[in-house]
Amino acid sequence: MNEVQGPTPTGTSRPYRSLAEALRAHRVPEENHAFIAAIADAVGVSSFIDRGRYIEAIRRDQGTPLHIGRTYTNGFAEDERIVVGSVALRLQPSEGRAPYFYVSHPSEFPQAAPVRAKRPAGARKPAAPRAVAAPRALKPAERDYGVCDVCFMVRGASGACGCD
Repeated sequence: MNEVQGPTPTGTSRPYRSLAEALRAHRVPEENHAFIAAIADAVGVSSFIDRGRYIEAIRRDQGTPLHIGRTYTNGFAEDERIVVGSVALRLQPSEGRAPYFYVSHPSEFPQAAPVRAKRPAGARKPAAPRAVAAPRALKPAERDYGVCDVCFMVRGASGACGCD
C-alpha cells in the first residue's frame, strides 16, 4: 500500500456530512461500505474530511486520524485492536505512514470459488442433451496438373516443371 501524503490536489478541504456521502464521493466499492462503517464505529470517528486522494476520519479521542482510501484504511497504532463483527482485524505496517498500520478492505481479497455439494452415492444426474456438431469443411479437391514427359516430375499450376 503506497499512500502519497500531502495536501489535496486543489489545495482545499471540505467536510462531509456523513460517511455514506464521503464514500460515494470517493467511489469506494459498495461492498466495503459496511466494513468501513464498522471500523468508524469501533474507533469513534467524529467527522470526515475530503483530502483529495483519501477521506480523513477525525477521531473523537483526538488520536491519529484515519485515512480511508478506495482499498484500505490507514492510521492505526501498533497496539490498537479493532474488532469488526466478531473478528479482530489483521493490521499490516504502512509503507507511506511509517509508524502506523493499515487494513485492506474486503473487495481486495480474492473471492474463493463456491464449494459444490457432493451428490449422494448412487444418485446420477440426468444426461444432458448432446449438442450436434457442425459438419466439418471438406478439403479442397487436389488438382492434377500432369507429369513432365522428360523428368517425370509433377507439373505445377503454371504447367512448368523443374527441367524447363
